[in-house]
Amino acid sequence: MSTLTAPAEQPRTTPSRPAYRVTGRRVLASEWAKLWSLRSTWITLGLGLLFLVAFGLIAASRYRSETGSGHLDEHFAASTAVSLCLFGTNFAQLALGVLGVLVTAGEYTTGTIRATLAAVPRRLPVLWSKAVVFGLVALAVGTLGAFVAFLLGSGIVSDTPAAMGLSHAGVLRSLLGAGLYLGLVGVIGVALGALLRSVAGGISVLVAALMLIPGLISLLPASWQDDISPCLPSNAGESMFELTHDATALSPGAGGLVLACWTALALAGAAYRLARTDA
Repeated sequence: MSTLTAPAEQPRTTPSRPAYRVTGRRVLASEWAKLWSLRSTWITLGLGLLFLVAFGLIAASRYRSETGSGHLDEHFAASTAVSLCLFGTNFAQLALGVLGVLVTAGEYTTGTIRATLAAVPRRLPVLWSKAVVFGLVALAVGTLGAFVAFLLGSGIVSDTPAAMGLSHAGVLRSLLGAGLYLGLVGVIGVALGALLRSVAGGISVLVAALMLIPGLISLLPASWQDDISPCLPSNAGESMFELTHDATALSPGAGGLVLACWTALALAGAAYRLARTDA
């Protein structure tokens, strides 16, 4: 008597998949790649560097021509090679700050932020990575521009009362302070883009904070101006790279601390909204 035996079933095997882990280094690498894949990054960084160097050289050339003609404008009377060569900082900060806004708000505009947050479910590492990557890039561009502007501009005013070299007291600190200021402005732009999720809104708030509000403060009583004006982001940052300070201005260290507090406040607001609300 024969018995039928069913063939033994072969165990099912599932194809092995590589185990991918979301790590801080990988998130940083992803944000680095995304930053340099955009054409606007190269254009805006180039403009920021151009503004910083070109306007510094224009200010130095004008000072040299007016000194030679004997009709020196009163605004240039107390100028130094540092103040002349860093004249373009106010223009470079707009380029770097606007690019910082685009780094985060641009992803909300295009909708790619959903894919980014799906890959990094914890969300906040995305914000920290964007801030670190772009902050370091803005710091490098700002520092490079400050040194190039000074090295070229100091040659223009070499035999004038404003002449200075890198060995003069405070010069190196001022140039590094200008680069650090531009780096923090870039981080503030990143935070505003993540907080407002709108390119137009982020740029508007950035321009208001850096340029409009300091002008409006001049309408307040003088006693209020002395208390409020030094603590504004732009004025606190300016004290980081000024050679001389009047009685109402902050010291370089205090100015850097105040600007760092503004940066931390903007990042805290962006982190709260990113963690609490949907993309």
